Amino acid sequence: MTMKTIDASVLRNNLGAAINEVNKGQALIVKKRGKDRVVIIDIDAYEDYLAAQDPEYLKSIAEARASKERYTPEEVFGELWNEVG
Repeated sequence: MTMKTIDASVLRNNLGAAINEVNKGQALIVKKRGKDRVVIIDIDAYEDYLAAQDPEYLKSIAEARASKERYTPEEVFGELWNEVG
């Protein structure tokens, strides 16, 4: 995801274009009176952010990293891997 800074007044006057940029994967940092105030991101990035805050999700990542168990791509992706690989 790329980031761009935009002044709040410019955003207000160009909201439609700004939404289009966010939909293309651009994150917008909105400045007001010269200070960063908010970030606008698309809904998929926001949902990823929320998932990453979930304690159960974070616990599962920590457990996976601590585990010595490793899997091959074939074990993880099965037939899909055979079609692509």
